[in-house]
Amino acid sequence: MLNVLTLAKELISIASLTPKDLGCQTILMHHLTAMGFTCQSMPNNKISNFWAKRGDAKPLFVFAGHTDVVPSGPLDAWKSDPFVPEVRDGILYGRGAADMKGALAAMLVATERFIHDHPHHNGSIGFLITSAEEGPSDEGTPFVLKELAQMDEHIDWCVVGEASSSHALGDVIKNGRRGSLTGTLKIIGKQGHVAYPELACNPIHQALPALTEITNTSWDTGNEYFPPSSLQISNLNSGTGASNVIPGDMTVLINIRFCPESTPESISQRVEAILKKHNINYHVDWHVYGTPYLTTEEQLLTACQQAVQQVTGLHPQLATDGGTSDGRYIAAHGTPVIEVGPSNRTIHQIDECILVAELDTLCDIYYQILVNLFMK
Repeated sequence: MLNVLTLAKELISIASLTPKDLGCQTILMHHLTAMGFTCQSMPNNKISNFWAKRGDAKPLFVFAGHTDVVPSGPLDAWKSDPFVPEVRDGILYGRGAADMKGALAAMLVATERFIHDHPHHNGSIGFLITSAEEGPSDEGTPFVLKELAQMDEHIDWCVVGEASSSHALGDVIKNGRRGSLTGTLKIIGKQGHVAYPELACNPIHQALPALTEITNTSWDTGNEYFPPSSLQISNLNSGTGASNVIPGDMTVLINIRFCPESTPESISQRVEAILKKHNINYHVDWHVYGTPYLTTEEQLLTACQQAVQQVTGLHPQLATDGGTSDGRYIAAHGTPVIEVGPSNRTIHQIDECILVAELDTLCDIYYQILVNLFMK
């Protein structure tokens, strides 16, 4: 039988910086094949994806996740090498420990245990894994879903192993997510010498009042399931590098996490109305990276909530805040999606880590979800 800590350490030791996989999926497919899964590698350009399935009966339950990780940041800031997993005082350190190689290991071990204990269970189990979640993701999970649609394969339930918990494992599970809208805004001025501002038009000075109003705008108040939409300026870029030159333009990156009370159209129209009100000469490109979704399907939701309660004694809070995940692509195909995973306190941070005991507990939760869905 697989050991969850051993498998997590094996995956963490591979520096699979997004969008690279570098062999993580080969390890996973090897173990899944040994469990009786049929595995199909679905590479797409430089992206590694695979689909694995055991059984043909309905309903089809799928674990979804990713093998890519974000860059480590400065190596000298880590207490140990981010790609040499190390256990200290009962805590496993390494890039991907919480997001989400620890969850992948827990999924596999839970599935192996479930198949061993219930070889003739109802339904089917699948795995949808990509190496393109932490960066541009169009060639990852969306590509696999298109391939599955051509195979007339429909996922009935899905659990994504993203780090959904806050303070204790299982205190929060995500039954939805806000949408993500990005605007690439170019403010157009006129370059000139700083000593002759009357002959130039400084796009930075021009934009500041408008950007201040945009950042102070309330887009909506949310609803009973979603927090309010929020806007952040994530990048500003301008200038020639010389201190005596008024720049000719400035680029501003804006990201809005929006709830169903707003739409990409309503937000973009309001942003542009503010820019026009301030007489800004601008050009903006909008891109929707995901739309809001909410899972209320009772069977999956109850199975996940009860599994957390049965294993930890906690009554998990349902939440839709935080970032986006590949769950948005799966939900768009009409599949109920729940995110159940470890604590998000150290994800993407220096010294990312997970309690070793949390790995075992997460494995127990995934096992119990399978029992609740297929054995009752």
